Amino acid sequence: MSDVETDLRTPAIGEPGRLAAALSRAVAGADRARSRRDLPPAQVLIQAPGFEFTSGDRPRRFHAASVGKSVTATRAFQLAERGALDLDAPLTQVLPKDDWRGLFVRDGVDRVSAVTARHLLTHTGGAADYFEGRVTGGPRFADLLVTEPGRLWTPAELLAFSRDHQRPVAEPGRRFSYSDTGYVLLGRVVEEAGGASLGAQLHEGVFAPAGMDDSCLLFHTLPGGERSGSESPAADLDLAPLWLGRHELSRATSLSCDWGGGGVVSTLDDLARFWTAWGDGVLLGEASRRAMADTHHRFRPGIRYGAGLMRLHYDGFSPFLRGLPRPFGHLGVTAAHAFTVPERGIRVILNFHATGEMLRSFRVHIRLMQLLMRALRD
Repeated sequence: MSDVETDLRTPAIGEPGRLAAALSRAVAGADRARSRRDLPPAQVLIQAPGFEFTSGDRPRRFHAASVGKSVTATRAFQLAERGALDLDAPLTQVLPKDDWRGLFVRDGVDRVSAVTARHLLTHTGGAADYFEGRVTGGPRFADLLVTEPGRLWTPAELLAFSRDHQRPVAEPGRRFSYSDTGYVLLGRVVEEAGGASLGAQLHEGVFAPAGMDDSCLLFHTLPGGERSGSESPAADLDLAPLWLGRHELSRATSLSCDWGGGGVVSTLDDLARFWTAWGDGVLLGEASRRAMADTHHRFRPGIRYGAGLMRLHYDGFSPFLRGLPRPFGHLGVTAAHAFTVPERGIRVILNFHATGEMLRSFRVHIRLMQLLMRALRD
């Protein structure tokens, strides 16, 4: 059986009440110790065959941040499956010049003709990272989010920031380098290949078939797919708090910067539905899922990267964690987690609301997985 297919033979949990109590204690301890006293409780959803645990404000929507890269990547592979997109064609053949102009000039040589959509998917195109990358002059992008909270960023402006204030980090295909700029370009590739806006395609190709009725592409669409015309969509949707360092930005228009690299707003249940549909083959065929899950690039110790998809190797965090499964999924910078072990029917969805909570969120994630796997073995 494939490692991206659900194994229906996974045993059920014998004492669900006991497991739920242990999970609750683990989450409660983290909530008491959180870095900011004004942070709401963590949003948590754990699903396994015959078992479900949740904590925090389950139905409340939140910024999924870079978890949305898996959604954009899924749409790109859908277009490839139907022949609308050649993932290995040069960007010069699939995007207008205004999109890629100047983004891949290194040592006076423009290498854009060697960059493909597959490079963008796998963060191997060499593009800079507008969100966290170094700048050649002026403020860093993260500073602009705070100093200009009312600014509405367009994809063209995001690409212009990298073009004007950054340099490529490598030649195409030479090394892995995480790039939000690359995922803005990928969003534009999806628009050109699919003949519609990124938001409209995510609703049609991903959200609707996965049953993600509460999700949308913030500043562009509303849940259900209607185009957003609100000046304050985050407030209208009552999104959960989001702390970037010392600043609460959940209502800031400047978060329009995420777009194809993480502009999705979702819920615990909708992200679980996404990974269920992905693992069950509802969204993509086996070959595409295997391509996404070919995680041979090192993102961080214990985290491997494929094409819009991470895989956790818990024993990379500590040798004492050897024996735990290796879930697929993605992280968001604000300590959002959305992972699945498709062959075991397991989903782990977390939102800790803040960049400063990433370490704590991982400690809780690991503890929850340990408790869950122990219960499945007992």
